[in-house]
Parts: sequence; C-alpha cells; structure tokens
Amino acid sequence: MTSAPFGSWPTPITSELVVASAVRLSELRVDGADVVWSEGRPDEGGRTQLVRRAPDGTLTELLPEGMNARSAVHEYGGAGWWVRDGITWFAEWADQRLYRIGPDGAPAAITPESAEPRADRYADGDVSPDGATIVCVREHHDGPTAREVRNEIVRIAAHAESTPEVLVSGPDFVAAPRLSPDGTKLAWIQWDHPSMPWDATELVVQDLETGERTVVAGGRDESVSEPRWQPDGSLWFISDRTDWWNLYRWASGSDIAAMVRIDAEIGVPPWQFGTARYAVRPDGSVVFARQRDGYGGLGMRRGDGTVSDLDLPFSAISAVRTDASGAVLVVAGSPTAEAGVHLVDPETLAVTTLRPPRDLRVDPGYVSVPEHVSFPSVDGQGAQRTAHALVYAPANPDRTGPEGELPPLIVMIHGGPTAAASSAFSVAVQYWTSRGFAVADVNYGGSTGYGRAYREQLRGNWGVVDVADCMAAASWLARRGRVDATRMAITGGSAGGYTALAALASVDTPFATGGSHYGIADLEAIAAESHKFESRYTDQLVGPYPEARDLYVERSPIHHVDRFTRPLIVLQGSEDKVVPPNQSEMIVDALRARGMPVAYLLFEGEQHGFRRAENIRAALDAELSFYAQVFGFDLPAGEGIEPVVVENL
Repeated sequence: MTSAPFGSWPTPITSELVVASAVRLSELRVDGADVVWSEGRPDEGGRTQLVRRAPDGTLTELLPEGMNARSAVHEYGGAGWWVRDGITWFAEWADQRLYRIGPDGAPAAITPESAEPRADRYADGDVSPDGATIVCVREHHDGPTAREVRNEIVRIAAHAESTPEVLVSGPDFVAAPRLSPDGTKLAWIQWDHPSMPWDATELVVQDLETGERTVVAGGRDESVSEPRWQPDGSLWFISDRTDWWNLYRWASGSDIAAMVRIDAEIGVPPWQFGTARYAVRPDGSVVFARQRDGYGGLGMRRGDGTVSDLDLPFSAISAVRTDASGAVLVVAGSPTAEAGVHLVDPETLAVTTLRPPRDLRVDPGYVSVPEHVSFPSVDGQGAQRTAHALVYAPANPDRTGPEGELPPLIVMIHGGPTAAASSAFSVAVQYWTSRGFAVADVNYGGSTGYGRAYREQLRGNWGVVDVADCMAAASWLARRGRVDATRMAITGGSAGGYTALAALASVDTPFATGGSHYGIADLEAIAAESHKFESRYTDQLVGPYPEARDLYVERSPIHHVDRFTRPLIVLQGSEDKVVPPNQSEMIVDALRARGMPVAYLLFEGEQHGFRRAENIRAALDAELSFYAQVFGFDLPAGEGIEPVVVENL
C-alpha cells in the first residue's frame, strides 16, 4: 500500500462513475401481476421514466421519448403517476396536465389546458373501484406569485378529458385522497398554516353519498399520514401520537387500535406525495419499513399481533408494496449497494431482485460502510443534548495517508431540515472517502428517525441547534484523533446549505472551509417570498414573521458576512423556485466585496437539486478542486478535472 496525501488518492469512483447509467429509483406500484417503478435519469436531462416489468421479466418503458412523469405540486412533487389494469396516468412535467396511456402506448391529456402555463398541477391520484374516475390533488395557481395557490381534491374522468369536480376545498393543504373499496367513502389528509405535514395534520373521512365528514385522527400535536383502506372497510394509517410514527387501524364505529407500536420510525416526513412505508398482506399481516439509530430495515406484524424485524440486508427503504400472493416488493438499498427493486418473501426471507442496482465493478476495498455514532452537544441555552451522525472512514485498498497525518473531514448536512441522512450506499459519498476524506453525515436535532421529541428540538432553534450539532460532530471526531482538526469542511444543500453558511459565520466555527449548494443566506427573504408549501415553515423553525424579525436577521448569514474568514464555494441552479439564485448571489457578492476567497458556479436550467448528469459531475469535481486548493493537495491525475476558479485565494 502506497502512502499519499489524503484527498489526492486515485480512485475508480470518479464523477463520471457517479452518473454513468445512474437512476434514482423511488416510487413503486403493483398492477396485477406486473410491477411498475419510476426511474429518474440524469443522463436524460433528469427526466422520470416509468418502467413496467411483466412476470416473465419483460421490461417496457411506458413514456415516449421526452415525456417526464413528474408533478410540481408543492414544488417538490411526488406521486406524479399511478397505474390500474394496464393503464398509466401521469403528470407531465412540461405542462402539468394529467395524461393517460393505454395499451397502444399513446399519451392523451385528460385534464383541460390551464389558462396560464402550468397553473393547474396534479398529484397523488386514486382510481375508483369501477375504474371510471380518479380522485387526486389539484394545485391551482391564481396569480403571479408563488403564494396565490389553492389546493383541492378533485374528481375527473379516468379515460377522457373532463372538467375537474371539486370534492374538498378549504384547508390550506390536502394529500392522499383514497377511496374505500366500495367507492362510497373518501379519506384524505389535511393541514393548515403554519403547520407542516410532520407537525399537525388531520385524517378525514367523508361519506360521498351523505356528505358527512369524520375527523378520524390528528390534531395540533399529531402528524398523520398514509391512509390506506383495507378490503374489510377498515382504514390503516401512520401517526406519531406516541412520539414515534407507528401504525394504527380505524373502523367506523370503533376506537383507533394500535397495530404496530415500536420505538422506531415507520413514517417519514412527507416532503413529497406518495410515501409508501407499509403494506397489509392478504392474510392480514403487515410488512413495514422502519428507521432506528440511523439504519432502516423491514419489520413484520403477524396475524397474532407479534412484531419482529426481518433479517434482510437492507438499510434504507423508500417504498413497500404487496401483491395478491402476499409477496412484498420494496425499493431498497444497503450500505454496500445502491437501491434496487426487490421481491421479498417475508416467511422465508428469500429475496429476488427485479431491478438490480448498478454493477459499479468497484473493488469492495474502496467502499466505506457508515458507523452510527452519538455524541454530546448543546441546545440554544447551553443545556446538554445528544446528537447523532453516520461516520465514514477513508477507504482505499491501494493508498494510505502519510505517517502521523490524519484525514480531512467533510461534514455533510441533509436538506429539509426535517429529513435524515441515509445509510444506503451513495456513490457521491464514496467519491470523497475513496480519495482519503472522512465524512460525517449529521442527523442534528430536528432530523427524522429519532422520534417526534427529537424532531421538535429544532422548533424555534433553526440556525442554533443544527449548527451546534454539526460543529459538535466535527470537534468530537477531532478530539478522538479520527480527523485533522485543521482541515475540516462543512457542506450541504438547501436547508443544509443554510446550516453550512451559518456554521461558517459562527465565531466559534471549527471549519476551515465549506460549500453551499443552493443554500439560504437571508431567512427574512425566504419568509417573505417562499412558495406556498414552505411559506410559513420558518414560523416553526425561527418564529412568526414579521413579529420575530430580529431573530431572522440575527440568524441570517448575510447579516454576518464580517464573521466569514473561511473560503467558500457556492453552487446554484438558475431555475430554482425553492431557493432562488439571488440567495446564493447575495452571499457571493458580499464575500467578493470583502476580498474573501469564494468560488461560484451557476448551472443553467437546473432547479432545486441537480438532476442533469453534466451538472452533477461538474458540481462534484468543482468542490473537490476547491478543497484541493484550500487544503493544499494535488488532484488525482487522469480524471481531467478542471481547477475551479477561486477568487481572492
């Protein structure tokens, strides 16, 4: 094994490999004997294709070239397609109309063209038992601003263009419209500002014949999600009423019964529509995804009520479905393999892979497996707390660091901020670890996966608790001699970008440099200008605006540019509607004016989160080049990485 400076190690895990034949597998449906899933494809401009797999293994791509099954409801979308009896319905990204594709493969619009481009957006549909109609969420944009929006549940004809009939209107937000097996009842989730769906929602059931409505569950301190009718007329759902998102059952005229109650998270924050975390099998047993101590897995509740984990290799599961035979289908990955589509027999634990992950042909010696760690931190008042992270050590079978040296550290911060670090294999993480970086993916207070109380630690404390936990993670690793305390970087996207900027603006920062991917520089501007879904989010995270304006100013990095003494790289999409380019440009311009080292890359045509292969590559390589210049190591030869321009370095 050859000694070489950390960060400079040659590796087969290049930015080219990161995007080569890459797909983002997320949503999954069962249609009779067929399985259908979505594939986000960076090498096709980031579009979402739908793939149908027949029992004999035949694969059929459902969308014509250029079409993109992606909803823009809430800007984050999700559940932009659904299937029944060989028919596919989907929201086309370009115009946001709903289209139907029958056996002939020709798409036909079934919703009217809106008066203004993309003014009517659709998501999260459910086909009626007789197949004649669809109920779904419609988001109607009434004016030029992102907040003049009306969210409703509508009913439309399933097979021909029709005028949508409004069934539910009034709540600020609605989701998950689901028809009972006999078609006489409609269940849905609703919530109002200033709550987000992981704060306070209600599960409502309406009798479509009488109009009578029943609030089944939810309220000010309860988050309910994923209602799912069963053949016996009962309704299952996820609720965090006992701190953890667990499983419950309701039947008309009876009390709510806890079906799975464990100290683990079954639910996830519904940033997007269409989450699928459990599936009730025909025999009444249920298989569910759960998150515990940074790792995911599958569990099962049998008919006798016993609950157990299933001994399977998966550590992250994004979708769970079942077919008529009781077999379970999942989109799942492990610490050493990307997500694939798998068929699981929950009795024998046999796994059949229907859509394998990429075969990267990389020596396992280059793969770093995350270790879940807990470490001490503090809250905004200095009280002791415990925070968590997934830590990756450098891994390269052919290189080691110089004797006596420790590796540099990259602290990564997930977006959200109500989200979580994933323990599934990520080529983008291994891009760094195989070069000699250590990585800490921090689940700071406010992250999902540790119960409602942990999630609520960020209430009123955004820019405080998250920053404290990220700094504490870095310092904790440095004190234990695992990383070089003089070469620590912090990087994140969206809300994670905000935390990175806020940490670099702290007078106590342990970080020598950092990166912001479409991060927030001015909280006040976000509070005033954000799209409807997040327009009151900062009320919970910071305080009501404008009453708490002083807090917004105090916690906004743009107002503390004088504290920035570390080099910064900023990456931004030109068409980002969630965190607009002006957020990045204001911090870059301010640092330029002070003569601080800064690099800025604006990617034309990109939105919130980079989806195009060429831009994903450019962003990774630019950040590596930036750290090489700041930390003083040479880029690996042979990759053709163009040095990024760093002003004032």
